[in-house]
Amino acid sequence: MSAENGSKYKKYQSDVIVDLLHEYEFPYIAMNPGASFRGLHDSIINYGGNKPEMLLCQHEEIAVQIAHGYARATGKPMGVILHNLVGLLHAQMAIYYANLDRAPIFIMGATGPMDEGKRRPHIDWSHTALVQGEAVRNYTKWDYQPTAIEGVPESFMRAYSTMVTEPKGPIYMCYDAWLQEKPLDENLKLGMPPAGMSKSPARMGADPVILEQMVDKLLAAQNPIIMAEYTGRHEDGFDNLVALAETLGVPVWDINDSLCFPNRHPLCASMDQEVMRKADLILGIDVRDWEKPTAHLDSTNRIVTSLVSEKCEWMEVGFGEIGMSSWAMDYGRYQPKVLSALGDPALVMPEMTRIGQQRLDADGNLAKRIQDRKEALGQRHDEVWAQWQEDARADWDSEPLALARFASEVWEVIQHEDWVCATGTLHNWTRKIWDYDKPYRHAGRSLGTATQIGMSIGVGLAYKNTDKVVVALQPDGDLMFDAGALWTAAKHEIPLLILMFNNRAYFNDWEHQIRMAKLRGTDEAKAHIGMDLFGPDPDFATIAQGMGCYGEGPITKPADVGPAIRRALAEVKKGRPALVDIITLHR
Repeated sequence: MSAENGSKYKKYQSDVIVDLLHEYEFPYIAMNPGASFRGLHDSIINYGGNKPEMLLCQHEEIAVQIAHGYARATGKPMGVILHNLVGLLHAQMAIYYANLDRAPIFIMGATGPMDEGKRRPHIDWSHTALVQGEAVRNYTKWDYQPTAIEGVPESFMRAYSTMVTEPKGPIYMCYDAWLQEKPLDENLKLGMPPAGMSKSPARMGADPVILEQMVDKLLAAQNPIIMAEYTGRHEDGFDNLVALAETLGVPVWDINDSLCFPNRHPLCASMDQEVMRKADLILGIDVRDWEKPTAHLDSTNRIVTSLVSEKCEWMEVGFGEIGMSSWAMDYGRYQPKVLSALGDPALVMPEMTRIGQQRLDADGNLAKRIQDRKEALGQRHDEVWAQWQEDARADWDSEPLALARFASEVWEVIQHEDWVCATGTLHNWTRKIWDYDKPYRHAGRSLGTATQIGMSIGVGLAYKNTDKVVVALQPDGDLMFDAGALWTAAKHEIPLLILMFNNRAYFNDWEHQIRMAKLRGTDEAKAHIGMDLFGPDPDFATIAQGMGCYGEGPITKPADVGPAIRRALAEVKKGRPALVDIITLHR
């Protein structure tokens, strides 16, 4: 390329990183500015033509969370740049959650210069660590800090392949500030990606003998269940699981870290504990959290009681112990299994469906028994669904708004749109009322506090310039951490319908204090201290307006909720984010 004055462009080493970003087709980079990557920043803008497109964020954790939400919605990575050591430390919690949630994110950082002679006084010393990636090594798939430009292409290729290989996760590449800023020696022969190179390995198949044994046990069992957690993230995972369940006549419990199964399907058994109690065989497909769906928790006394019979057998296919941390305990309690196989669900589920259909075609009596089982399960599903609709009418006219009514009012507005639920589900009420009929309807459940708004914006970014309406059911406490994220959504014209789930509290923790008060006989009326978000009441509508979004509320009367959502939706369809502050019951 040429400089603006027409002279030949002098290439810099940071331009090589941009070449790699283009080669790997990264669409966006989220960042908060910092001098440590000023060379790379200049290269992206002036050498790369602002491609990938840079998204300006008000905090590094927001930058990571936007990439996290984008990866959830698309299955593809985007880039993040973190300024030196301090930006990396700001982003730590978001990186941890991305790793726990298996989100592929290409995180770039900067340090130094490691050449002491090139360091500015004070700031380049206090913002430099040795080795910087150590700060996040326990919750990234890989990190590397090349010492020369020759090491940049090779480590970039390895990082990308590692990041997108299942189970996916974030990586961290740290680029020395002086390495970025040096002119590029045009005589150097860099090992750039060759044409036709495979950028990641093929998927991993499972042991076919074990798969046949699993299918035979599922067909022979009286009350089998399939539990699925991340299968919705895999290519065609949603449809493949439907085909498998329908072929084998097995109900599915969707753990909800991704949308694995349509909630109105006759074989959907999610949240039906009675089905779990009757189970004599459970197959987990790409499951990490075995205990929560299968147990009852007495939170006050920390007593966990299994819902499942001791005679029930367990099986697993997925990624098992691959990528398990020796630092964080996100792997949960170990569940012994009678059969276990490593294998990518994208390959495993079609193969198990083929094996099952082969068995049914060869045995008419078996086929009849499986058909009868499917009909009985469909009847049970209809009964549970009808009960949920009846339960939703409880506290229908309450002020503040009941969550079931909230979910119903939103559904009334969006049901004829091509909608997407970004993160939270109003304590599962949307899963009991809405129709999650397509694989993109839900990007996955909410995670910890200070994660949702950034991830929701990432989902909105994924569907920008489409006709999809992305809905964020946004808790108030979560937004209090990261209200600056609203500005990013407005700045980059990311359409997002933000409906506040505003119970004026960090109520999850308030509820724990209520439990402690009841257990210890202390004053329950004081449980709100250090938990409530009133006196003063945050004015989220005004905050949204100040950040460049449409804002309305607070809405306190149930009859006003639907009209307010419709007005906000009209603004979203113009291409801007819109927020409605809706006051709700605590639960």
